[in-house]
Amino acid sequence: MPLAILVVTLSSCTGDSDDSVTIYSGRNEDLMAQVLEDFTAETGIEVRVQYNESDVLARLIAEEGDQSPADLFLSQSPGAVGFLDQAGLLTELPETVLGRVADGTRDDDGRWVGISGRQRVLVYNPDLVDESELPDSVLDVADRAWAGRLGIAPANGSFQDFVTAMRFELGEEPTAQWLTDINANEAQSYAKNSAIVEAVGRGEVAAGLVNHYYNFRAQAEDPDHPALNHQFATDDVGSVLIVTAAAKLVSSESEAADTLLEWLLSEPAQRYFADETFEYPLASGIEPSSVIPPASFGDVGGIDLEELEGGLTATRQLIVDAGFEG
Repeated sequence: MPLAILVVTLSSCTGDSDDSVTIYSGRNEDLMAQVLEDFTAETGIEVRVQYNESDVLARLIAEEGDQSPADLFLSQSPGAVGFLDQAGLLTELPETVLGRVADGTRDDDGRWVGISGRQRVLVYNPDLVDESELPDSVLDVADRAWAGRLGIAPANGSFQDFVTAMRFELGEEPTAQWLTDINANEAQSYAKNSAIVEAVGRGEVAAGLVNHYYNFRAQAEDPDHPALNHQFATDDVGSVLIVTAAAKLVSSESEAADTLLEWLLSEPAQRYFADETFEYPLASGIEPSSVIPPASFGDVGGIDLEELEGGLTATRQLIVDAGFEG
């Protein structure tokens, strides 16, 4: 697999730094291309994008250091930006950016900001799971009643973010025991969230742990898709919100980068994330799509987002030690 794919969005402008911005994006091209094209159409600023996994790009930026050609880093979750912050590679964002979101969805030191959010849920097939069986807590899916009925994606970044959050909320031993128990229950492993949603829809597995928006996208593409989402209790670690985090690198002196960050938190971009990708918009005053339920995440579950993936290596080892391939 190549290190990254380079996507260039052209504009009518020519190349000085005020007319262009380079972004390393851990969000997929199919989720970001349209909103970045809209930005260029609105502002005339050219956007150059390098796509890959968030941790791959974070390591690349660390290698490039203050000579990185990137202006902005967009991460699937706060962990990768926390890694770069600890390395001293992020700069403080202007208040025109930070002030657009609630305190709970931005870095306390102002070095990254949440753009959109995905809540962890249980997707289930109502032909295979009765409503009376739906658990209040994600911990309950380790019960024997769920043996052979649960799908997870142990190597997927969002599952690892969730397990890291569980470590912070519950501690190492309870998290390790939960992983061991669901493995003993013969939880089925899939490569990614969308594969779990498809498997649940087919009845291959009764339920699965995913980010909320995958099932809404499946329903938008196929109205006959039968799977439904179940939200865990608001105060349960299972309902954690994982935010897309954006940061500006110390290597950048681009004012266009600040303009792009402001755009990503503007109403047009936030409505795109809400209505097209079915995520939760994080800019203050922007409501989610009417087709998804409201979610309470003012403090993002009480988890310190800067630390959310701080122990990602340990999280992966915990998953492997439980018997999964992490």
